[in-house]
Amino acid sequence: MSGKEVHEVFAIRYAHNAKRMRAENFVFADAHDVPMPLDYFVWVIRNQNRTFVVDTGFGEVASLKRGAPLLRSTTEALALMGIDATKVEDVILTHMHYDHAGGIGEFPNATFHIQDSEMAFATGRCMCFEAIQRPFEVEDVVAMVRKVYGGQAKFHDGDAELAPGLSIHKIGGHSAGLMCVRVWTERGWIVLASDCAHFYENIRERKPFVICYDLGAMMNGFNTIELLADSPDHIVPGHDPLVMDYYPAPSPDLEGAVVRLDVMPKTG
Repeated sequence: MSGKEVHEVFAIRYAHNAKRMRAENFVFADAHDVPMPLDYFVWVIRNQNRTFVVDTGFGEVASLKRGAPLLRSTTEALALMGIDATKVEDVILTHMHYDHAGGIGEFPNATFHIQDSEMAFATGRCMCFEAIQRPFEVEDVVAMVRKVYGGQAKFHDGDAELAPGLSIHKIGGHSAGLMCVRVWTERGWIVLASDCAHFYENIRERKPFVICYDLGAMMNGFNTIELLADSPDHIVPGHDPLVMDYYPAPSPDLEGAVVRLDVMPKTG
């Protein structure tokens, strides 16, 4: 990739589930069934030329239904960074699960980048099975269908460069069209894993997450992510509370809400 541009990258925490247990997070039995909380993030990638938002979070309805308390709405989360959701031009939807695609309507002017296979999955025959449709919310899927009909969807079939130094990579596994995001920064190539790796433990110990559509794709995806990132410390998992410990807030007033990912973590 020539002429790549340097980007700043931020994780904004918008929800937290303190009641999650280890047994709920892994495919195989875990001998130590102790609390293993989930954090929920949206991500911001930006430089002087453009701003991309990665995923759209969820709202009050899903929070009550799923038992995951909101800390702030997606629009409030972005406002912390001085970003008006109504003016965002590009949203990357890593996949269509409720906690990543629940705020589509908050971005009326955005183009939504999504994999062909994810949209087909979310609207196809697999959704006839309650066990597979469980991580989805029908209203989120309908909202995305409206974006398609409104000319606001940009479909991708596999890997694609969205801007110099910013690319998406289809992984699958957790969901049929799940993708990660690779970004060029001052510290090199980092990978926003989203749900390709919920926790550091998933990828570092090759322990698959419990919600799994294609186990082979999930396991092979761990290898792909490691190849895309400059080092294990350049991989950012999608739900691990350790992210908030490892990375610094961009300013004191954002402590506990936002961390900057384009700097090296404190530990790995």
